[in-house]
Amino acid sequence: MTQVDPAVADAVAAVARRSRLAARRLALTPRRLKDQALLAMADALVEASDEVLAANRLDLVGGREAGLSAALLDRLALSPERIVGIVEALRELVGLADPVGQVVRGSTLPNGLRLRQIRVPMGVVGMIYEARPNVTADAAGLGLKSGNAVILRGGGAALRTNGVIVGLLRRAVGGAGLPEDAVQTIDQHGREGVRALMRARGLVDLLVPRGGAGLIQTVVREAQVPVIETGVGNCHVYVDGAADQDKALAIVLNSKVQRPSVCNAAETLLVDQAVAAEFLPRVLAELGQARVKLHLDGRAAALAPAGLAWDAAAESDWLTEYHDLEMAVAVVDGLEAAIAHIQRYSSGHTEAICTEDLRRAQAFADQLDSAVIMINASTRFTDGGQFGLGAEIGISTQKLHARGPMGLAELTSTKWICLGDGQVRE
Repeated sequence: MTQVDPAVADAVAAVARRSRLAARRLALTPRRLKDQALLAMADALVEASDEVLAANRLDLVGGREAGLSAALLDRLALSPERIVGIVEALRELVGLADPVGQVVRGSTLPNGLRLRQIRVPMGVVGMIYEARPNVTADAAGLGLKSGNAVILRGGGAALRTNGVIVGLLRRAVGGAGLPEDAVQTIDQHGREGVRALMRARGLVDLLVPRGGAGLIQTVVREAQVPVIETGVGNCHVYVDGAADQDKALAIVLNSKVQRPSVCNAAETLLVDQAVAAEFLPRVLAELGQARVKLHLDGRAAALAPAGLAWDAAAESDWLTEYHDLEMAVAVVDGLEAAIAHIQRYSSGHTEAICTEDLRRAQAFADQLDSAVIMINASTRFTDGGQFGLGAEIGISTQKLHARGPMGLAELTSTKWICLGDGQVRE
């Protein structure tokens, strides 16, 4: 394992120590003060939106010159509408219950001891992400409301945008009477800073990588602090023989086309052979019109409309998270074959079934082990905001601690409070 520059390691450790001090204060901060700080953060972004957009334009120019993919440029880009979305997410957090102190369970033992298990903040949460300036505000807001301090590493592509946003948020938090160090960045330390953060055992309580498969696997493999694996989304839509084809058409198009660069966009379409001859020509024509590059298996290719451009699907296509207007398509021999295909190739993020047969829908939900199962709904709904969680810190595809969209409750741990009256163990 590569050694970290000692100067960078010391600098990141100093950031983490300041975060720990901030986290101790936040853990004791009442909801009223946290909500005031969230509103101040939202107002600051509104008032300085022109400054944020100007910085973002410079980052976009740099990204194009550096050859960033269309998907990464889409994630990087801000607009007045996207800033409104970021601000609304912060304000929505104000209306959500504060998870800190919530009683998860409790009981009174036969010996009279009274037990309560309550939610408590994680402490210091590190975020490593790529070209996603919205995550900067989401992570800061979720961290603050759940009583955590956050350390952010947003990547070189969004350096100017994130720098402006972090500065605005820190001033807003401080102006609301809470520690500015509740929100910090280590962007100035580059990749060496990332390595130092991953090794800050005892200073960082949780690390959340959010981005492509390469980034996530690097963090999972090399980190010496606890990590939640998020977001690689090889998502599937299966159109069953008992589907309402008009509903299915709308679901497939929305899942793929509405915003193809995100992790909850569908990458593979599976169609039951019972309806393939009727449904596939319709959906392939619509996908082609939407400029989706199609990778078709042999049976799907045989049903493609005349004049439609497509490539023959390779084994790698079933494993690919395209993050773009591309989709792999296969005809399968019914529900069990669809389930087998998904079990083989899925990344465990989101799978959707289109069917009017409740028994088939239940079998699909029971037999697949992904974080989210959609029944007659678009994969694009796998999102903290859409689920009513406010913003999200990421979408966990692992099974320990948190799974699916991670909101406020997923940024807490628990502790036991045991109230006695002189009991001793015999």
